[in-house]
This record gives sequence, structure tokens and C-alpha cells, in this order.
Amino acid sequence: MKYVSFILAAVLSVCLAVAVSRSIGSIPPLAGLLDPNHGFWQNTISEDQMAEKELELDNLSAEVKVIYDEDLIPHIFAQNELDLYRAQGYITAKHRLWQMEFQTMAAAGRISEIVGPVAIELDRMTRRKGLAYGAEKGLEFLSQDPQTLALMEAYADGVNQYIDQLSNATLPVEYKILNYRPEHWSPYKSALLLKYMADMLMGDRDLEYSNLRKILGQQMLDKLFPNFPEDNDPVIEAERVWDFEALPINTPDSANYPNDLLVIDPLPQPEEGIGSNNWAVSGTKTKSGRPILANDPHLALNLPSIWYSLQLTTPEHSVKGASLPGALGITSGFNQNIAWGVTNATKDARDWYKITFKDESRSEYKYGDGWRKSELRIEEIKVKGEETFLDTVIYTHYGPVVYDRTFRSDRQDVNFALKWTAHEGSNEQKTFLMMNKAKNHDDYNAALDNYNAPPQNFVFASKSGDIAMRIQGKFPVKWEDQGKFFMDGADPQMEWSDYIPFDQNASTLNPERGFVSSANQHPVDPSYPYYVFDNSYEHYRNRRLNSRLREMTDITVDDMKALQFDDYYLHAKEALPVLLGLLDESKFQTDAAKKYLKELKEWDFYADPNQKAPTLFYIWWNKTTGKIWKEWYEWNAPVVTPNYYQTVSLLENEPESAIFDYTGTETVEMAKDHVNLAFEEFLEAMADWEREEGDYSWANYKRTSIKHLVPQFASFSVDNVYTGGGRGILNATSERHGASWRMVVELGDEINAFGIYPGGQSGNPGSRFYSNMINRWAKGEYIDFSLRSIEDTQDALFTTTLK
Repeated sequence: MKYVSFILAAVLSVCLAVAVSRSIGSIPPLAGLLDPNHGFWQNTISEDQMAEKELELDNLSAEVKVIYDEDLIPHIFAQNELDLYRAQGYITAKHRLWQMEFQTMAAAGRISEIVGPVAIELDRMTRRKGLAYGAEKGLEFLSQDPQTLALMEAYADGVNQYIDQLSNATLPVEYKILNYRPEHWSPYKSALLLKYMADMLMGDRDLEYSNLRKILGQQMLDKLFPNFPEDNDPVIEAERVWDFEALPINTPDSANYPNDLLVIDPLPQPEEGIGSNNWAVSGTKTKSGRPILANDPHLALNLPSIWYSLQLTTPEHSVKGASLPGALGITSGFNQNIAWGVTNATKDARDWYKITFKDESRSEYKYGDGWRKSELRIEEIKVKGEETFLDTVIYTHYGPVVYDRTFRSDRQDVNFALKWTAHEGSNEQKTFLMMNKAKNHDDYNAALDNYNAPPQNFVFASKSGDIAMRIQGKFPVKWEDQGKFFMDGADPQMEWSDYIPFDQNASTLNPERGFVSSANQHPVDPSYPYYVFDNSYEHYRNRRLNSRLREMTDITVDDMKALQFDDYYLHAKEALPVLLGLLDESKFQTDAAKKYLKELKEWDFYADPNQKAPTLFYIWWNKTTGKIWKEWYEWNAPVVTPNYYQTVSLLENEPESAIFDYTGTETVEMAKDHVNLAFEEFLEAMADWEREEGDYSWANYKRTSIKHLVPQFASFSVDNVYTGGGRGILNATSERHGASWRMVVELGDEINAFGIYPGGQSGNPGSRFYSNMINRWAKGEYIDFSLRSIEDTQDALFTTTLK
């Protein structure tokens, strides 16, 4: 068996080497990969097989004990915070070093150093967005907080001590395949990681909305893209009374927007499917009389997993949950007194400004009646196997000029600067350090006062019975529609005039309805005194969640687990009757058409993995929207189409609207024409699927996969995970996105906590802890996540003492 494993490892190494060489044009040294003493074989050993009872770690003031449970989750017991975070850095690096470094190199625009010229354009765009610049500003801001900086330096020291102990044999396998070595960690890299997350979660459609305003006119744009939907069930309950005096809003007499169609490529946006759910129910609605909190962030399903679970304990506090490898503390979790979780607060926090330079030197740009000095930042992009690539980025007082002629010669002659709160100095790390030790609602608020970006909905519950929600971020005060379109940077009236005071950010404490919740929907109703806008508000998960929480009583932890795994497809429930009502069934009398229609009509609207109707609806709906908005895709400028909620509304309430008519045909098309043509294409697609694949059950069609961070490393991925759910569903598991972490916590005298994520604690693909939680996650199962005491070593996998 040993020789079989070795041969398999050797073959896998060669296959990966070939795949990498095709992508990056550089073959790693195969002799080293296949060396049984130092190569890939050494990465097939699981952590418990290499367990060490004692390890020496410099700069500790006292011993630190680390107890690993059966899933390799470490419970770190230290006598003080400096030792605690030094140990966290060491232990996290021990299991996730390559992931930590790869993500921060991506944030810094340094992937070309690893893979060569194929990544130059990616690195250029990352640098032009200013992620590294934002991290530098964050580090400058951190210099004012020596206590937090000292903890970050302790964490970095722990990481670096692990790096310095690495031999060629113990080097993570990705370094061996890509043929490079890790560099030392620093607080700057931890700051970069948080900017990486901000970029992952933030988007804007200023470019597309500017084009739509030019093509459609303001009136039609407002009709198809309203600021508030008809069914607005916001994060903060609509009954909330805003008992503060809002800052004045200086609305200009007229807004200066660029008038031409913008044919430049938009920035990459957060991938569809990124979102989250969180909620808390008060003791008045639970069977135990205790609050229960739940959180499930929806992100890309990647390996190594986005999250790394652990417990951090000192004599003063004990906290457990999910951490971001590379950041200190717990990001979503609980301690002895409170629990908290996060979801993305989709709220426009970055805007674009057209810059008018004085001359070709671009050393000055127009502002009001005069000219302002610009700054040049030379970006040196090191490229593996080639000379360093130099890129010049101009910085204005708004921010970096992302788009200009030097970026790509075929771009429109425009200069657009990006203003983004992530470029401004802030200390998000302090938020989580304080939250980890928080004891009550006041502590929770004090922690959030340090948090700027990316905007998040922070849910809260405490042993004392409080539940709360606060939408936290640094939000500019805007006049209506400000930031929805590209603005003229030469006009001072287009500036952000101020920021909403943190104590006026939308929040709620112990609402009468007995619960708080968020699912990336509108944060507030129209009574909130500040302009609120984003291009990506969610319209289905939130309504399903709130309707269930309103009607539920005697709620248990198991009820909350089931709600996180709820497969009810509200979008289909609202859209399918409309499609069927517009379909001329007399035209579709084949056996296949009758079979599919029967399955659709009998569907209970649950997208469970064995159901077939979700596949039928999904294909038909996508064919329909493709028909409806076909001409929009053909316009010679980037645009976005109305969302599903608005499209269903048009189909149902205005089926003969001119919006459905193609301008290039003699006939007048209506909604029914698109629906029927789409059904024809749906039948063709289904015939192809049944002929080639056969089974069209939802899990087999959706084919959820959990991919390695380097897509070419297919052997390090897990494909065809059998699970239900989908976009717009509480169990938001689509092809490549879903609940990256599920947590349910009941806050009583004894805290009951449960968690799971789609992966494993180890970053080593050869470890049995690399993907061991995926099957349980796919079934909606959890592991007991309760706090462990230092004396509790029963059923421990192994214990390591750091001396």
C-alpha cells in the first residue's frame, strides 16, 4: 500500500507540473518534486502523524498549551495576549502558510512573481485599484495605536518563527510545485489581507449606470432600477424611529456627469453568489428563553478553506469561531458572554471621477477655478523569468487614476479616478480584538467604532438577553444619486461633503418583533434621513428569512440549523406561475414538453439535491431573461440588466410594455413572445442534457465544486458535491459559492455552539484534515463547537506545549 501511495503521489506531481507549465510557461524541477525525502511524498502525511508534544518558540513569557480536537481545531491557552497572538500566528502558519501568503501577494499585485507574465494585467489592475496603497495608509493609521500594532507584530513573529523552521521536506506543496519559497510576514501583510477582503466584497456599477442613463434616459432608468423595491423588508426594521438630527446635505444645483457613452471595460465585480445571512432571535421567541445567533457568510468555495477555526484563551477571556488566516483573533464567533457574526452590507462606498489633466505630463489636474498637483507612483511588478514591468499610476486627491491611456492603448481617452473608503486609514483589526473580549452591547458598539471597510452588518447577542444589529462602515453623506454615475472631478460640488457619524449608522437593539436579521438586502426603509444606494441588493433570501422568523415560536438550535440549510426557492415560487401564465402550452405537445411541465407544476419550490424541477426552472428562466434583454447585450457599451425581482414584476404587471419590443424587427414583441421562444430553447437544451448526461436532478446539474485557489491544481479540488440550495436561496450553495462557514450559538449559562465549513483545518492537500468536513457540510450537519477548558483533554487528537 505504501508503494501504491508513493506512485499515486508521483503521478499527481508530474500531472500538476505539466498543467502549471502549460499555464505559466515554466516547468518546476521534477526531481525535487519526486524526491521521497523532500518532495511531494512528504506532504502526504497528516498532522496527527507528525504530532509534537513540545515545541520551542522564542519570545514567549510563559508556556502556551495547544489542544487539538478530532477535527484538528486548535484550542490555544496562553497567560497573556502577546503570547496568545504569537502562538496564533505560529499555529495558523503551521496549517495555512501558503494560503496566507498567496492571498496577500494577490492583494499586493504580486502574482506575476509566482507564475510569470500571464498575471501581469491582473497585477496591474490590482495595483491601480490601490489595495497596497490602502494597506500602507492603514499601517500609518495603526502607528497611532501601539497596543494593537504590538499584537500584530507578535502574530507576525509567530508566523516568521514557523517559516524559519521550514525545511525543504516540510515546505507546503504549492511552493514546491510553483518553485518558490515564503518570505517573512509583517503587520503590513495582515493589513493587506483585510484590503483583499474589502476588494472581494465591494463593487460598483457607476460605469454601467452612466451608460444606461445616456441610452434610456433618467425616467426609464429610475423605472427599471428603482432605489427601493415594492417588497422592501430592510435589515433594520421599518418601524425603527430615527431619533437623531441628520447632518445637512448640500445638493448642487445641477450634477455634472460625463455625457459620452463609456466603452471602457468595467472593473471586475464581486462574483454573483457572494453574500451572507445572519440573524439573532431573542429569548421571547426561543424554547429555552435564551437568545440564539446564527451566521453563514456566502463566499467562493475554495480550498484551502477561507476560514480557519480555533479557540483563543487567556485568564481574562475565551473566544472561539472562524478566523481569517493572516488576521488576528476571531472574525465570526462567540466568547463566554456574547456572540456576533457578519454579512456584507452592500452599500456604495466607492465612486468614480473624471479627471481633466492640464497637459500630457499629467502633473496637474483641473479642480474648480484652478489646478491641483497630482502624484506619480511607480509600480514595479516583478515577473518570474522576465524583466520587471514598470507601470505609472497617477494619484489625485480623490484616489488613483485607474483608467487612463497608459493602462491599455485601445481604451477610450478618459482618465477616471477611484475614491474608496478602503484607501483611508483605519484599524479594522482593533474591532475584532475588542469584539473577542466584549462582554455586552456597549463593548460591541465600542469595538465597531474602529471599523471602516468593507461595510458589514454586525449581528449581536448576549447572555444578558440583548440582540442587536448595526450596519457599520465609513459612509459618505451624499445627495440623491450621488455616486450612482461617473462624476466630473473638476467640480468641487461632486465631492463627498462629510461622513455619517458612526452613532447615526443604521442600527437596532431589542426590536419588538423579537429578532434581527440581514441577508444583503436594503439596509433601511425610505424614512432613514441619508441617501442609501447600492447596485446589488438581494431580494429573495431576506424575505424568506424574515417571513420564517416572524412566524416561528419556541425556536431551538436545531430550528436555526434547519433555517440555514433551507432550500426554499422564493424566486421560482414568484416567477414560475408568471412564466406558465404566459406560455402557450398548445404549441408544446411532445412527450418531453408534457413531462417537464408536469414536473414544474407539481413542484413544491424546494431546491433539494434530488429534485428535478429546480433544473427545469433554472434553464427556462435564464433562457427567458436572455431573450428579454438580448438587445442590451448587443449595445456597444457596458451596461447591466434589471435584476430578477424587477424582471418578474415587468413580466407579471406589464407584459405588453414597449420594454419587451426589439427595435430591429418589424413585429412588436411582448413578454409572451420571449417566454415561448425561451421554452423552445429550453426544450433543446434539455434534450442535449438528457442525451449527454441523463440525470437532471438539481445536484447533478448544479455540480457544486470547491476549487483550489490555483484553478490549474484540479487534483487539489473537490467536484460534484451532492447538495441543494442555490442563488437567492437561504442555503445559497451555487456552483462555486455558498456558505463558507455556518455557526449557530445559544447564549445561556452554558453556551451551546455549533459550526461547520466546506473544507478542513489543514492547508495540505495530502492531509486527511484538508477536506474532511465537506460531506457533513453538504448534508447540513454541524460539529459541536463549544468552548473547551485547559483541563478538558478527553478525546483530544493531540496536545502540543509551546515553550
